Amino acid sequence: MLHGLWSPGSGLVLWHDPGEDVTAEDAQGLPEPLGAIVRGAKWRHRAQVMVPGEYGVEKAQVRAHALAPERAARVLLQELPVGTVAGDLRFLGHVARGVDRWVRAGRIVPEVRRDDGQWWVRWRLVGGQRQRAWLAELAVAMPAALQVAGRPAELLENLAGELADPIARMRIPEGTDAEPGSHPLLTALLGATPLETGSHRLASVLDDWRTSLTADEPELVLRLLEPDGEEPGELWRLEVCLRDEGEAPQPVSLAGDPQIMRIAGEKLAAAKQAYPRLRDLPGDARSMDLFLPTEVVMDLVAHGANALRAAGVRLLLPRAWRVAAPTMKLRVQSPAATETAVGLEGLVSFRWELALGDTVLTPAEMSRLVDAKSDLVRLRGEWVQADHRMLAAAADYVSGRTDETETTIGGLFAELSAHPVIGVPLEEVAATGWAAELFDGERNIEPVPHPVGLKAQLRPYQQRGLTWLATMSRLGCGAILADDMGLGKTVQVLALLVHERETADAAIDSVKIGPTLLVCPMSVVGNWQREAERFAPDLRVLVHHGAGRRRGAELAAAVANSDLVITTYALLARDVEDLKRPDWRRTVLDEAQHIKNAATRQARAARLVPARHRLALTGTPVENRLEELRSILDFANPKLLGKPAEFHARFAVPIEREHDENAVTRLRAITSPFVLRRVKTDPAVISDLPEKIEMTVRANLTVEQAALYQAVLDDMSAKLKAAEGMERKGAVLAALTRLKQVCNHPAHFLNDGSALLRRGHHRSGKLALVEDILEAVIADGERALLFTQFAEFGNLLAPFLSERFGAEVPFLHGGVSKRRRDGMVTRFQEEDGAPLMLLSLKAGGTGLNLTAANHVVHLDRWWNPAVENQATDRAFRIGQRRDVQVRKLICVDTIEERVDDMLKGKSHLADLTVGSGEKWITELGDDELRELFALGSEAVGE
Repeated sequence: MLHGLWSPGSGLVLWHDPGEDVTAEDAQGLPEPLGAIVRGAKWRHRAQVMVPGEYGVEKAQVRAHALAPERAARVLLQELPVGTVAGDLRFLGHVARGVDRWVRAGRIVPEVRRDDGQWWVRWRLVGGQRQRAWLAELAVAMPAALQVAGRPAELLENLAGELADPIARMRIPEGTDAEPGSHPLLTALLGATPLETGSHRLASVLDDWRTSLTADEPELVLRLLEPDGEEPGELWRLEVCLRDEGEAPQPVSLAGDPQIMRIAGEKLAAAKQAYPRLRDLPGDARSMDLFLPTEVVMDLVAHGANALRAAGVRLLLPRAWRVAAPTMKLRVQSPAATETAVGLEGLVSFRWELALGDTVLTPAEMSRLVDAKSDLVRLRGEWVQADHRMLAAAADYVSGRTDETETTIGGLFAELSAHPVIGVPLEEVAATGWAAELFDGERNIEPVPHPVGLKAQLRPYQQRGLTWLATMSRLGCGAILADDMGLGKTVQVLALLVHERETADAAIDSVKIGPTLLVCPMSVVGNWQREAERFAPDLRVLVHHGAGRRRGAELAAAVANSDLVITTYALLARDVEDLKRPDWRRTVLDEAQHIKNAATRQARAARLVPARHRLALTGTPVENRLEELRSILDFANPKLLGKPAEFHARFAVPIEREHDENAVTRLRAITSPFVLRRVKTDPAVISDLPEKIEMTVRANLTVEQAALYQAVLDDMSAKLKAAEGMERKGAVLAALTRLKQVCNHPAHFLNDGSALLRRGHHRSGKLALVEDILEAVIADGERALLFTQFAEFGNLLAPFLSERFGAEVPFLHGGVSKRRRDGMVTRFQEEDGAPLMLLSLKAGGTGLNLTAANHVVHLDRWWNPAVENQATDRAFRIGQRRDVQVRKLICVDTIEERVDDMLKGKSHLADLTVGSGEKWITELGDDELRELFALGSEAVGE
């Protein structure tokens, strides 16, 4: 016997009785196309179904075959024979024929929906009371065997919604196409193609239009009325009303019009189905009104309102009603800033406040609300719903802290760090005097004039950045300029240096400013030199680099005659004793993620160099772990976030593992005064940057790749049987690297010098895809950057691409000298530069301006969004005038696709964690590893 099941997300699932097989003879009696489908089915899927058992109906797992909605529609619209087709499948056919009747009656409308990163125009049922009543009748008659995947109403609504479009398309005469010049929406609808002009606004407009088509039906409105008294234990009345368009809601009386009673009864039954807590409540003898205890009222507002809204039911709350979460506020007072630096030792006074919404509570109100021991309280004439446990915890903390407390600003941050209020976020820090410049610096400071000697026109956000940097320097507080890559951190720092020298020169008692030490990766030393020459030609620049660099007294003399000294992280660690001696005005770390590990030599050396002001520049203050932020901020403001172990317990664990919003707000309150973060996608920051279009592009493995992939898996499985601890982790990481190499190309994995093509055919599905992409890019007269984490893969690709496209393809990697690197960048940026450029992710991922390209291709994945975004920002930055297309390549049904899916589904709390790297994979169990690494059936192309 052939059965059917509807599974949201999978479609129609065919299955047969456990222990039985559908034979060819059985399939002969089935109408086409069902017969052909059954004959060709492999029954590889598994479905959970309801079957008769020894003790009644029980769940069982059976072999099954799934059909997408398009094929399901054709099957279900057939007359299904009684003998070989079970009642559950015939019931689904009955529903499909009902949808067909609605379609034939014209009760369908187009909708715009976003799927797989594109907008599509689909047909859907218009909805309304008649269709809801039809679905309600079907829900009562639904066989129990179909209810295993969800509630009847939800399943039927999904079924009707998924079948409406394919059935509507079956009824459109074949060959019906949009006329040339037709509206894009009509063209996309009839042609089943993506709608390039789709948007959320268009989807909303169509949805509103659909709703207007059923406006002749009265709307059910549930109006919550507060009790006469003020005690939360009293019952609340939920008044049942109907409202015609443009009219006020009218209560439904049991003695009224029977037709009105019937409509109200049907709609109220649907409301109870959407929100079951409305069932079994006491009612009024003269109306349909319900009486709700306080706990149901609170759940209705918190959860039920959304369920009712989705079912088309409006909930009206009393005017004097609001939902509020308790929040903490901190009031900081300080005198006006003096001529001398203030820093973390400056004195301030502070006090705590507890608020419900916008209402700051008095001590008496806090005491009364805590004593009420209810989540629903009356406050200043309003009913307020708030979490009582959070309220009690916050009140207990604030008690005794409402008076002014005097301390240093560093002591205040220690207070914030050491005394968490569980579950209650810190919403606001309001300050006066010099502390206001610190806590609200970008908006609360007198703007710094544009430096005369700066040969660049600062954008508004860069001018604000200059003002903020100058203020932090004046206050003696270290800072992190964490603007997005490409927003011009370099020019803002140069503007600061020029501004300070002009200010000192203009002072009556001119004082020596002192030189700035700038530490950066070797790859951007030349960029700093060129930018300084271009934008700040009056600055005296010294590059401390190379075998012939100055030492000892000679270096000290050269530094004294310089305004800006540029060196690298490697030389900072090597020459730290010489670099500690000068009287530095400031130390600047560019690409400060190089000190994200506080224990490295370069991080220790950076902290050892004394300077009156410290500044870190980075587009990614957090790449993998919050400890990286602590390390960078510990350079800028030592001891601000405490010792590593304290920070780990107070912030890293609660935020990274538990997603504790309270810990997030406390950390933000401590760090935000010292971190200026702007992103280029914010129109308020920069409005003339083009769009960035990101897409994941999938390639199939070749047969050769699939065989090598499986061999690596077999080898890893054998090694894992005997490996433990670090040896096991090493085996997993080694296998991970080898699998990436296989996905790239067999010649990359084998390292045998073999050709990339065999008899003119591609050995790698990914390389074939890359060739297709680049052919289209170059044909359009555009240019592309290609990133790989493997230098050896780049060395294989560069000559192949050069020969294929008849142009030089430069490859920038860690082994390229500074002079050659600078030459590559300059030539690529020229109008007649190479159409393609290969870069290793580490060497070419930061500090470079490559806006001549508007295509970015990630050949293999680092699986850290922050690192990949840095690489993408070589092209997506100021100076880019064209939309940037970013393609991330993965192989189908391999570990590349599975990890990509996992990363897409992972949320990053408040943008504090932005990546996960690869080490987490080594912590998985053997079964989880096999599932993650396994080669799927769809991996190999035809």
